[in-house]
Formats: sequence, structure tokens, C-alpha cells
Amino acid sequence: MKRYWASVLLTTAALGVPASVVYGADEASINQGAELDASASTGATSEAEDATFVAHEKDPLEPLNRKIFAFNDSVDTYALKPVATFYRSVAPQPLRQGVHNFYGNLQEVRTITNDLLQGKLVQGGQDSLRFAINSTVGLFGFVDVAGRIGLTSNKEDFGQTLSVWGVPDGPYLMLPFLGPATVTDAAGMAPEYLLHNYVNLPDIYWGAGDQGWQFTGMYAISKRSDLFDVESLVVGDRYNFIREAYLQRRAFLVNDGKIDDRDLLNVDDLGDDFFEDD
Repeated sequence: MKRYWASVLLTTAALGVPASVVYGADEASINQGAELDASASTGATSEAEDATFVAHEKDPLEPLNRKIFAFNDSVDTYALKPVATFYRSVAPQPLRQGVHNFYGNLQEVRTITNDLLQGKLVQGGQDSLRFAINSTVGLFGFVDVAGRIGLTSNKEDFGQTLSVWGVPDGPYLMLPFLGPATVTDAAGMAPEYLLHNYVNLPDIYWGAGDQGWQFTGMYAISKRSDLFDVESLVVGDRYNFIREAYLQRRAFLVNDGKIDDRDLLNVDDLGDDFFEDD
């Protein structure tokens, strides 16, 4: 059962959207400030207890991060989620899948570049072929033709490259609007922006390119729409859950899926009954 929930964590984080914005956004109301949700194992906590949470070794800025987390949740509740709900109501599933594929194809440029920077020449060749096929036969990426012939998508970015090169991750951060990151991952955002500008592709995170902000907005709506079916998986203290999911996913990507089972879940943060069978 623990392995099942561990896989759920990784799958949820793998969707690649800023987790602080999307997880738990279906609640009737969002706590204002840094107040924690009730833990599945300890019951409701008071405001005084919320201020005395146990420090996480990778999260020394937790008090500030929790406030930013609450802000991001509010942005989702009052802005992003209503728009994504409308998008799902008017756009049929095949169209939404096509939009999802299109944005995934744009990210292949980043993946290919980092394949080469990490010395993954074979994977870089496969990802280049995938990008070429989907950008042509796949109608600019709307149809994942390459995936149907066995060229699956890989995820590489500049933050992973820095980690592969031996740069320490640094503290865990919760960024306004962008969600969770580490210092290394945040530092990797700058070269990604420059890369997309250089090859004249819209940057889906920062609005680079002639139509960049439109691409950024539509990307956020598309990714938020993708998360409607999985956000209910979050239990207990949502901040802790999201932090663990993000850090585990990053470790999974940096190490190409080679992770010690002991590092897969921080069960102390998630609560005992998180693993109980129904």
C-alpha cells in the first residue's frame, strides 16, 4: 500500500504544474495566511500550534513559504480554477488533449538542450527525433505521433542539469504564482527564458516571444484543467504533502528514476492513516 501511494505522489507531481496553485483548490474556502489544514493523523490544530511546526531540513524558510503557499491557493481559488472550469466546460476532451500535447512539444527544446548538457547523447537524439516528428506529422505537436511509435517523452530542464553537475539543491522555496522550487531549480529558469528567446519560441512560463503572454496564460489554464481529476488525492497537511511530492519528483528526475525506497516518502509529515486501507 505504501508503494501505491508513493507512486501516486510521483504521478501527481509529474504533471508539472506549480503544485501550490492546484492541489486542494476544490475546498469550499481557502485559509487566509499560513494556517494549516488539519492533519489526518493529529486532528485539527490551533493557530498557536500551526506556528510551532517541526522544521524540515530542506525547508528552513517554511514560515515564509507557507504564507506564499496560502497566497497561491487564493489566486487559484478566485482566478485560475474558475477559468479552467469554464475551459473544461466548453472545450471537448480531444481538443484539450491537443492543447496539452502542443505545450509538451514546445518543452522538447528545453529537454533536448539539457540532454546534451548532461551528456545524454542517445536520449538527446531520440528526443530530437520526437520533436521533429510531432512538429511536422503531428501538426505542431497537437498530435503525439512520436509517442504512438514508441518515442516517449522525457523531462529535462536546467535545474536538473545543475544538479547533475553537482550544484547543491539549496533550500526549498515556494515562489509566488510559480509554486514549489529549490534554489537550483529557480536558478535554472533564467537560462530557459534565454533559450526560448534565442530560438524564437514562446516561453510558456515567462511570456517570452511575440505572443508569449498569451501562450503563458493558455498553458496555465491547460495545466490547471489537467489537475481536476487528481487534486482530491491530497490529504492531511497540504503544504507538507506538496513539498514531499515535489522534492521526491525532482530527485526522481535528477537520478533518472533511481531512488532509494527509504527516500520515497516522509511518512512523518503525511500522517499514519494516509497509508491505511479503506
